[in-house]
Amino acid sequence: TPAERANLAGVRHIVLVLSGKGGVGKSTLSTELALALRHAGKRVGILDVDLCGPSIPRMLRVQDSAVHQCDSGWVPVFVGQDKALALMSIGFLLERPDDAVVWRGPKKNALIKQFVTDVAWGELDFLIVDTPPGTSDEHISTVEALRPHQLLGAVLVTTPQ
Repeated sequence: TPAERANLAGVRHIVLVLSGKGGVGKSTLSTELALALRHAGKRVGILDVDLCGPSIPRMLRVQDSAVHQCDSGWVPVFVGQDKALALMSIGFLLERPDDAVVWRGPKKNALIKQFVTDVAWGELDFLIVDTPPGTSDEHISTVEALRPHQLLGAVLVTTPQ
């Protein structure tokens, strides 16, 4: 719907970071890619859809931040003194940063859709989407929710074994 597209209307490129297994460095790569793009003068956001292991808030040292509401939905957490990097993660919605998220598929899928439609990103050159490990329903939900938007592509993180 047009309302759902509004929050991503100002996002020029979306890049998914994926892998077939855990522990290969997806979150590290997502964070470093976002920081490199930011260093190059781009406006960047990170959407952390790794619901069971939201590590990006800790990597960027904003794990104690809170998400607020505005008329358009959730306002992402802005990182750094210049507030130039926007971040949304379930880590901001947990009571304690180390709380476990034990949800079944439908609830995870609903939150992913909400992250895609209800975060007020504003104007971004790149939105980096850090996905959970493996090839699960969460990946399908993420791609389905982003389907109406122009994806730039995906970065597949692999290891030599």
